[in-house]
Amino acid sequence: MEVLEIAALAAQAAEEKKAKDVVILNIGGISLIADYFVIASAANKTQLMAIADNVEQVLAKQGITMLHREGHADATWILLDYGGVVVHVMREEAREFYALERLWGDAPVFRPETLTSDMNLSIMTNVTTANANDDGE
Repeated sequence: MEVLEIAALAAQAAEEKKAKDVVILNIGGISLIADYFVIASAANKTQLMAIADNVEQVLAKQGITMLHREGHADATWILLDYGGVVVHVMREEAREFYALERLWGDAPVFRPETLTSDMNLSIMTNVTTANANDDGE
């Protein structure tokens, strides 16, 4: 799976749990940290944890291994590191305060709904196939 497809899948997983203002920043051209940041907002601690857990589960079902997770106990900002993709799930007030979109202002930004339909179809086919093969556990 391509790195952008992983970012898109993470963004879709966040949206499944009603994350707000989900964006994908293409930071690959301006940083060595990662190729993409996925940033999503949550209204409260419960939603923050649900979003992060869902991203982790959806990507794990696709065989995508998380390298590192930070912030779960703190529950104002959870970071999921997948190497080329770093997912930031943040409480709304933390997102406003840290303003990652402004910090990485030179990075091209797009929203999950702007992805090409071919990419969405490819991702959804993979997810559907993985779910169909799931034993219902």
